[in-house]
Parts: sequence; C-alpha cells; structure tokens
Amino acid sequence: MLKSTGAARALAATALLLASTVATAQSLTGDAGLDTRLSRIFRERTYDVPRFGPARWVDEGGGYTTLERASGAKAPDLVRYDTVSGERRVLVPASRLVPQGATDPLEMADYAWSADGRRLLVFTNTVRVWRRNTRGDYWVLDVASGRLRKLGGDAAPSTLMFAKFSPDGSRVAYVRANDIFVERLDDGRITRLTADGSATTINGTSDWVYEEELDVRDGFRWSPDGRHVAYWQFDTTEVGQFSLVNNTDTTYPVVTRFAYPKVGTTNSAVRVGVVPAGGGKTRWMRTEGDPRQTYVARVDWRDADTLVLQQLDRLQQRNDVLLADARTGDVRRLFRDQLDTWVEPTDRPVWIDAGRAFLIASERGAWRHVLRVGVNDGQARSVTPFEADAMDLAGVDERGGWLYVTASPASATQRYLYRSRLDGGAAPERVTPDAQAGWHEYDVAPDGRHAFHTWSRADRPPVVDVVDLASHRSLRTLTDTSELEARLVEPHRAPLEFFRVEADGVTFDGWMIKPASFDPAKRYPMVVYVYGEPAAQSVTDRWGGPRTLFHRALADAGYVVVSVDTRGTPASRGTAWRKVVYGSIGDLSSREHAAATRAILARFPFLDRSRVGLWGWSGGGTSTLNGMFRHPDLYQVGVSVAPVPDQRLYDTIYQERYMGLPDANAAGYKAGSPIHYAEGLRGKLLIVHGTGDDNVHFQGAERLINRLIELGKPFDMMAYPNRTHAIAEGPGTSLHLHALIARYFLAHLRPGPE
Repeated sequence: MLKSTGAARALAATALLLASTVATAQSLTGDAGLDTRLSRIFRERTYDVPRFGPARWVDEGGGYTTLERASGAKAPDLVRYDTVSGERRVLVPASRLVPQGATDPLEMADYAWSADGRRLLVFTNTVRVWRRNTRGDYWVLDVASGRLRKLGGDAAPSTLMFAKFSPDGSRVAYVRANDIFVERLDDGRITRLTADGSATTINGTSDWVYEEELDVRDGFRWSPDGRHVAYWQFDTTEVGQFSLVNNTDTTYPVVTRFAYPKVGTTNSAVRVGVVPAGGGKTRWMRTEGDPRQTYVARVDWRDADTLVLQQLDRLQQRNDVLLADARTGDVRRLFRDQLDTWVEPTDRPVWIDAGRAFLIASERGAWRHVLRVGVNDGQARSVTPFEADAMDLAGVDERGGWLYVTASPASATQRYLYRSRLDGGAAPERVTPDAQAGWHEYDVAPDGRHAFHTWSRADRPPVVDVVDLASHRSLRTLTDTSELEARLVEPHRAPLEFFRVEADGVTFDGWMIKPASFDPAKRYPMVVYVYGEPAAQSVTDRWGGPRTLFHRALADAGYVVVSVDTRGTPASRGTAWRKVVYGSIGDLSSREHAAATRAILARFPFLDRSRVGLWGWSGGGTSTLNGMFRHPDLYQVGVSVAPVPDQRLYDTIYQERYMGLPDANAAGYKAGSPIHYAEGLRGKLLIVHGTGDDNVHFQGAERLINRLIELGKPFDMMAYPNRTHAIAEGPGTSLHLHALIARYFLAHLRPGPE
C-alpha cells in the first residue's frame, strides 16, 4: 500500500492505518460480525444463486435442451424437455463425451446443435480473452454413431474461437490465430479462408475497443445457404499501442502490448468481406466513408445474396442500416437513425412480412420505441405507440401478430413484459402479472410462443421458469431458491427501501438500506454508492448479488447505505432523461449527485450530515473523485475503485459517444475529468486500482497520484497487481477488496448511531 508524502498528517494517517492492520492481523475489518458476513459472500459463496443452463431452444420452441448433473456424477448429461408437457429424455449422457484414451467426460462450457439435431458441438477447455472465455477447444459428437472428434487439426490447445455449424451441419467454421477456417466433418479436411491474419490484421473476431464497447466478439457469419462466410476484418496498424506490465509472475517484467485507441486518436480500419466457404477470393463490401472514421457495428445475412450492416459515424450520431450485395459489394442505405446526441445499434433487425419490413429500436422521439421500416419505401412508424420506453425487443410471434418488448411506464426501477400488435394499431398491453412486482427478463423461443422467464426483486433472488407468453402461465420452475432464501433470512433482516427525492427541480429514484438495529430517534452516518454514467443504473428493483449483500453487511456495521440514479443513466424515463448528459459526462452527474445527497440529508432526520461517505467503481469511481474534489463540504470519506481521472485517457468509442471529439469539446472534457479539481480534496480518500486493467488503465490513477502529491494532498492508495478492471482474479481478491473498502469506512467514517 502506497501513500502520498506531501504532508505530516498523511504520514500520521498511514501509521494509524498500518497499526490498525497489524493489530487486527487475523481480522479482515476489525469487526468480527462483518468479517463473517463478507467471508460468506465472497469466499464461501453462501449466497450464490442456483443456475439454469446453458439452455437452447430446439424445434422452433417446441422443446429445449439443458445440462443436468446427476447426483455424484463427474459431468452433466445433456437432456431435452418438451416445452409444454415437460417430458424429459437424456439426449447425450456424459459418458458419451469421454475422448478416446481419457477417463473423464469433457466439461462443457457451452454447446450448439446442428440444424438437423444430428451433431453436437461442444466448447471446452476455455481461456479468457479480455472479458469472456471465448477461446478453447471444440469437439463434435455424431449423436447416432457416438463418434467424438476434436476440431482444429494440429492446433494447439485452447486456440479456436467461435466455432459454428454450417446451415446443413456438414462443416464447422472457426477462428484460429486471427484467420478463419472451415473444417469438413466427414473427412476432417480443413480449408483456410483467410491467410493474412497477424498481430495487426484480425479476421473473424474483433479488436479491443469493438469488443468492449460494441459487443463485437464473434466476427463471422455463415450465409443461409452455407456457400459463403461474411466477416469483419480489422487493420490495427495505425492504432496506438498500450502496454500492461506484469512484474510478479517472472523474475523480469512481462509486457503485453495491444491496440487501444484513446480519445481523439486513430481507430482500426474496419471492413466487411464475403469469402466462398470452399476457399477463394474475398469480396469486400463498399461502405461509405473512411473505415477509420466509421464503425461497422453489426453484420447479418438477410438472404443468401444480401448482407445487412449497421454503420455508425465516428460521433455515433448516425446509424445507417445498409443492404450489401454479397456478389458485387454494392451497398445501399435502407434506413437512417439519427440524433443530435448519440444513437445505439440494435442487436439485429428483426425481419417480418416475408422480408418486406423489419423492426428496429430507435430513440428519435420522446421515448424509445420499436419502429417498423418498409424495405421498399424506407418509411418508419412506431409499433409501440405509448408514452413509455420500449427498452428491449424481447421477441416476435409473427403468426399471432404480436411483438414483445420490456417496459415499465410507472417505475424506472422495474421491468415488465408488454406486447403490441405488429401493425402498431393499439397501445402495448402488459403481459407480466400485476402481482409480480420487480424485474423480469425473457429469453423468447423462436416461434414467439414461450420463454425462459427470470423474475427477481431487490430482496428476492432470481427464479427461472418456462412460461406461455400469451397468458404468462408458468409451465414449470427451472431453479429452486428455497435453500438460498433460508440462508438469506439473516442478511435480509432490514429491507432495501425505494424512495424518490427532488432536487433542483429534478426527481431522482433511490434506494436505502438501514441497519437491522435501526433506531429512528438516533442519527447515523450515510454511505452513498454511486455510478452516474450512461452504461448502467444503480437503482433497480432486481437482485443485486454480492454487491447488494455487501451493502447490507455495511449497513449492519452501523451505516445507512443509499444510492441514487441521476440523469444520463439508462433508466426508462424517456429520451431526454438519458440524453441530457451529452457533452457533460462527469460534470452534470456530480452536480446532481451532490444536490440529491443534500436533499436526502434534509429529508431524513436520522442521517448525520457530518458523517457522509461516497464510493463507486469504474464510472462510479470517477463520480466519487468528482464528489470528493468538487463538493468537499458534503463528503468526508471516499473510496474510488478503478476510476477514470482524465477522460482523454479512455477509449474512442465510449467516451466520444457521450462527449464528442476532444478538440470540439475541450471544455466539456476538462469539466468532467476530476484530475482538474484535485485541489479541492479535504476529506479522506482511498484510490484502488488493478495494475493489469486493460479497460480503465492504471495510467490514469498514476497521473492522479502525481497530481495529488504535487498539491501536497494526503490520500491512501491500494494497487492490486495484474488484476483487471474486475479486480477479481486470484484467490481471495474479491474478499480482500471489499474488506478493504469496509475497513476504510470503519476507520474514517465513525459507524453507529449517536
């Protein structure tokens, strides 16, 4: 643990903190009860939620498959259920997934069926690539014969990515070392479709920033007839290289360099090609604009000869839906979604009416709605005509004439299923039963008639069931949380309460957790948990997992814990609510958080305004710095985890989406970057960062530390070697981090009632 050395009281604080640590060497926090709670959450995983799946719909929704482990079995069986009747049969017992010469079955991380159900593709032995385990080994099982064969030829272990069956199930395509290959399943013959893959030329997957900010990982698509493969290609040669230094695993440092475009710098040149599945020359789609100044956010096939692309401009204020002729490379614009702030691509357009129209979400009006766009005339009209946001396009039952979306007109903290006529002739109607308050998510079957339904609340762990969509009748429950709910009785002694508070003419949603022993006649310190950026809400009536359980434990240690969503967070409160933050990320949210905090202190007399703490992670870490630096009269203690002290150090796609280009909005970038306000620090501040953070670089924390030292400001700092933005790698890391946060508040923000 490092400290600034600019003032005597910094050294005194260091000595006090170290002495406290030594004195409680066998304790995580110095509070035995809190130690036990945190250990149960982060080490013993006492409150982990039962899992279902991975599951796959089969026969258009007539059935589904999932993994189920028999009692005492080494590996799960793959079973099929009839959706309506629930009839169960084992399709692939684990014993059939034992490779020749092995004794144990393959451990399935994921799987996929061929379209005819005759073959099973198994993903195993996986390794992490940035956020997810997307590289590993693939095996194919012939269900009838029982033949099990590993794909990839002489490929090294765990080097294949995104393997997919061809539409007829006779071949599998995959990415290996930034090139695309197709392997025949009858004779094992492998055809290399691209040959220029390298450290700087990426075929069939993505560069760092597309993966992080546009969710592009799997970068190729089979054509519907199996004759071609469409793919993204990235040229990163002009992108700035960032270095991560691993000082701990070897005697000398190991440096990892990767292309990371920081705000205002050069992006990868990206293009889309179509190559014959049997090998041959790539045909490139002729999209408009400089390929380094635009983003091809989505690629799909409309039919065997036509691609559908979504292309964003550099500012991400325009999303063009394009039709590209795979035979010629010619491209024409079908639809343009445009705003003065920013637009977001839809996962993929949903084609209806025999391909004569498609559905796409847009925020061009006062609300986020689903539009029906005609292919011939390009005209768009809303098919969700109500004064509310259609937040997610959940599914379509074209035979029945229904579109399903999630929305919550009455409360932005909740989410429900609605259905609307595909012709937009009537306002959407709620499908989720009124008695089921909370947050609902749906994985709708291809035929739009059934769904895997997940329902949770802030104090109710998620339960998964299969429902008939039209009636929302539950056909069967897929997870049993009864044992978990019994274990939650103790940590749930005090409820999580929702409230609304008004400040500066704006009404904000919030939640509050009080100590289980709360006495309204006394006054308590308050810890504010903050995020405050467009990537996420912090105030939702849904299961919060370990983070909310941590807040409950902190509350029982003697704090009132609260959180508030300011404008700019992605709540279902209308387009203006979400877009008002454009050009002022960090600035507007810090002012509104401070105003909301003051309003909360004024409203609730049991809160002690002389004991107010603030903490957050990532964007919330940045918000914490802004709060501590810009409102030192309000916040006495802050914990900032993995913050962005200077917005110019973050990536192009995220930061420019909400702030524009730095040269055009220099004042906005400065106003939103807490490093420029560090002279305002008066309270106790702990900065936490992982040195291996590929997302929000440790570089920013180091620059802030230098600035605080220059200013002679005392602060505390904890670096987690080689940990990423999650700060979760390695045994004991999550427990250590949350104990550190709790210990810091206990040491510097006096707990308990007075």
